[in-house]
Amino acid sequence: MSECTHDCSSCKENCSSRKQDFREPGNPLSNVKKVIGIVSGKGGVGKSMVTSLLAVLSNRKGLSTAILDADITGPSVPKAFGLVERAEAMDEKNILPVRTKKGIKVMSINLLLEDPAQPVIWRGPILAGVVKQFWSDVVWDKVDYMFVDMPPGTGDVPLTVFQSLPLDGIVVVTSPQDLVSMVVEKAVNMAKMMNVPIIGMVENMSYFTCPDCGKRLEIFGESKVDETAKRLGINAVAKLPINPQLASQADRGLIELFEGDWLDNLSDEIERI
Repeated sequence: MSECTHDCSSCKENCSSRKQDFREPGNPLSNVKKVIGIVSGKGGVGKSMVTSLLAVLSNRKGLSTAILDADITGPSVPKAFGLVERAEAMDEKNILPVRTKKGIKVMSINLLLEDPAQPVIWRGPILAGVVKQFWSDVVWDKVDYMFVDMPPGTGDVPLTVFQSLPLDGIVVVTSPQDLVSMVVEKAVNMAKMMNVPIIGMVENMSYFTCPDCGKRLEIFGESKVDETAKRLGINAVAKLPINPQLASQADRGLIELFEGDWLDNLSDEIERI
C-alpha cells in the first residue's frame, strides 16, 4: 500500500486515513466555541484585513473574540491592531495571547520575535507545527469566535489548519481580477474536499468611490464575485472597497476604529453558525 499523502482526492472512500481524526487537542484551559478560517488562493488580496474587520465586528457585538494568525511567514495582524508588546508565558507549558485595546485576543509569530522585522525562514513542517502550538499551547480562555488568518494557497500550513483545528466554516477572500478568481476556486474546492462549510465570500478592492463626484469606479475591472459565488454555491457575498482611510487606520494600528457596513451581513451570517 502506498504512503498516504493526506490528499483525499487521490485515495478511495474506504481509506483508513479518511476516517482518522487529525485534530489537535486544544489547550485544557481554553474554551473556544467557534473557529472561522479566512482563506484565499493567493496572497495580496486582503485576508488579514478581512480577518481583522470581522474580528472587530464580532467584538463590537459583545462577543469574546480572538485571532489566531496562522500566516507565519507574513504576519500582519499585530500591525493592524498596533500591538508591539511580546506575548508572555503563563508557565512552562502555556502562553498567554496579547489583547488589543478593545480586548480582542491575538496570537501571532510577531508577538514572539524580538525583532518583528526578523524573517521567518522555516520549512513547511515547522511552520505547521507552530500553528498547532498556537492552538494547543496558548491559553485562549473563553472565546465565542476565533478567526484564523490563514496563509494563501493550499500548501502545508492551510492543510494543517483544515486538519488540525475544529473549523466551523471559512470565509474566502478574492479580488476582481479573473486570474485571482480562478486561483481562489482552488481554495474553495479544497474546503469542499475537507468537508468544511463555506460561509461566504469577500471581494476586496472591489471598487473605489470618487470623493468629489461620488461615482463608483471599478479600478481592477468589472466585479465577478456574484456570479462566481453563485456558481460555487456560496450565498453570503460582501464587497470591500478601496478605502484610503481604512488602509491608513490599519497602517497606524487603529483598525478597531474603522467605520463601515461592508461586512455587516457577513458578520451576521457568521454569528448564525
